[in-house]
Amino acid sequence: MHIWVDGDACPNVIKDVLFRAAERLEIPLTLVANKLLRTPPSRFIKALQVPAGFDVADQEIVRLTQPGDLVITADIPLAADVLKKQAYALNPRGEFYTQDNIAQFLTMRDFMDQLRSSGVETGGPAAFSPSDLRQFANQLDRHLRKHAGKS
Repeated sequence: MHIWVDGDACPNVIKDVLFRAAERLEIPLTLVANKLLRTPPSRFIKALQVPAGFDVADQEIVRLTQPGDLVITADIPLAADVLKKQAYALNPRGEFYTQDNIAQFLTMRDFMDQLRSSGVETGGPAAFSPSDLRQFANQLDRHLRKHAGKS
């Protein structure tokens, strides 16, 4: 298993949780972004900088992801592509994208895009909260216990 992180928009508190988990369980983790991201010194954690451009980081994550890997992303189209590769996708708020819910997420995303393009103010996502962090950490821990074979 490899953990891939869509690093451009991932909250730092989520990265910290991921860094600790990767180190503790000795799981390779790679942040992928179009800017240089700092990582703690670790043989399990690295950053991969890709050229700037629309969806370049997403495309690289999809290219590198293998079945059974875990991808951390809030990008719904990226999550859909990851699922097609038989990998797992978890958003920073602790919700897994699955074959059962991805179509609903994509539909809602498209609907909100249509509203915004027609001039409707939709606001952004709610502020990231401590409960989001707890939910993420709990889901990550459950997933890693089940799929990484360590605790």
